[in-house]
Amino acid sequence: MFFRQPQSGLDASFGEIVREHQAMVYSIGWHLLGDKAVAEELAQDVFLKLFENWDSLESRAHVTNWLRRAMTQRAIDYSRRAKFRPRFGLDGVQEPAGPAYEADPLMNGHLESLIARLPERARQIVVLRYQEDLEPTEIAKTLGLSVGAVKSNLHRSLAWMRGRMERMGVTK
Repeated sequence: MFFRQPQSGLDASFGEIVREHQAMVYSIGWHLLGDKAVAEELAQDVFLKLFENWDSLESRAHVTNWLRRAMTQRAIDYSRRAKFRPRFGLDGVQEPAGPAYEADPLMNGHLESLIARLPERARQIVVLRYQEDLEPTEIAKTLGLSVGAVKSNLHRSLAWMRGRMERMGVTK
């Protein structure tokens, strides 16, 4: 069986696009779901869908937006289905070592913990804004919300996180 390169108006091959965007797609899944294996699986699914829809994509910017939206939607769908799955304890699992490049691991740990405690929609907005550096208009388009809803949700989430950090005495 031969691998067929899809045809498109893009100036890049499918392989180039995958290499260019795989970290972003995985990162969105990992930050929204907090599970490495699930993020990898969903990223593979998203790239398969990208391959299937390759002919409809017009530019690199279109591909980037398509991938962000597709991964966000896949994570939302997975999260909704996960509510009905049985849960298993992780008591015997060893804690993974943190990355060595963090400037302040304690602060980052507290922030990650607080982000994980946000409601699903608020967590999606915070991750897309501060990890993916999307503007509120782009977030609104990606999640199908109004810009006002994104801004107010972001404002409430940040205020809640600041308050928690102050109570924990972890402010800078």
